[in-house]
Amino acid sequence: MRAGVRAMSRSQVRRPTGRVAFDGDDAACTILHVDMDAFYASVSLRGRPDLHGTPVIVAGGGNRGVVLSATYEARALGVHSAMPMSRARRLAPQATVIEPDHHEYAEVSRNVMALFGSVTPLVEPLSLDEAFLDVSGALRRLGTPTRIAELIRARVEDEQRITCSVGVASTKFVAKLASTRAKPDGLLVIPVDRVIDFLHPLPVGALWGVGEKTEEHLVRLGLRTVGDIAHTPVATLERALGSATGHHLHELSWGRDPRPVRPDEREKSLGNEETFAQDIDDPEVIHAHLLRLADQVAGRLRRSGQVGRTIAIKVRFADFTTLTRSRTLPAPTDVGREIYDTARHLYDGLGLERVRIRLVGVRVEGLAAAEDAPRQLTLDEPADERREAEVAIDALRARFGADAVRPARLLDPPET
Repeated sequence: MRAGVRAMSRSQVRRPTGRVAFDGDDAACTILHVDMDAFYASVSLRGRPDLHGTPVIVAGGGNRGVVLSATYEARALGVHSAMPMSRARRLAPQATVIEPDHHEYAEVSRNVMALFGSVTPLVEPLSLDEAFLDVSGALRRLGTPTRIAELIRARVEDEQRITCSVGVASTKFVAKLASTRAKPDGLLVIPVDRVIDFLHPLPVGALWGVGEKTEEHLVRLGLRTVGDIAHTPVATLERALGSATGHHLHELSWGRDPRPVRPDEREKSLGNEETFAQDIDDPEVIHAHLLRLADQVAGRLRRSGQVGRTIAIKVRFADFTTLTRSRTLPAPTDVGREIYDTARHLYDGLGLERVRIRLVGVRVEGLAAAEDAPRQLTLDEPADERREAEVAIDALRARFGADAVRPARLLDPPET
């Protein structure tokens, strides 16, 4: 192990990568990035100790679905999230496949975020399983940033029975890179005076915002590491990549990232999608699935206290070709019927006649807090009549279960 780095493995046998931290002063490292390890798989295995240490895939939809998550043992065999299950089964035929439980994932996520909130009010969730924390206000109460990171890791494991990895640094960008390097079940601290040593050997793909195509372009220019970018004149980068991108990458290559942790950041979009067990070419059946998805998305919006103005659909065909369409409404909504009407109109506008469909999705974008959003009144029906009915249905579902009330056209036909 290179000089200046110390290993602090909690269990070298159970976690070969262990925990790694740079020696140095962490006083200025008040930004933490906390990321749950293989979140969906880890939560799914809490009641299955017999499967610990084995390849496990979390996915729904049989061979036609996609991988939601995989244990590190399955990842070692080449399985990764968003991979078609048909390919995942070929790569890991011995893997156990578990159906996802989104209610359980949401509950664990709420508990984890509440834990973060008990440490600091400055928590910026990025998804169900990761968040940035600014712990500068908690140092006097809880100790050094490293000590706080240790506390969080211990509490997550003790209270939720899953593990997390934490990056500790002075900026969000470096903290996120550190947590990725620390996985699984690890901690990596990057003191201010070691940021350049940490960053410059990394490949250019590690920089925030560098996708596959940008990385290929950078490599063609002879820029393979972050250090290469750092030592390229910013004017040269701007000519090659554009003014904004060139400047952005040059700043990151020197560890400069002024963005604060924003606790009020909300999700920019919210949606559901469904992969069918068999390809569907009947528009009426597709309409029914769009109705179900719109109903689900509207319920999630109301539970989160949000509304959105832009309705989008995703349609994936049997050959995996994918189309998206969207429409912005005059006023934001969280009403399922309005979301469905827009989604159906977008789908019908594609003009598909007996085309085999593999997947459809409904998404609401441009989210805002419901209490801050103006509502558009209509003249042809009482204001908010539909919404009031859907809120009443929310209450019934909360009491009697998600399937207690459904639109009539989604009721299963009686058995004969």
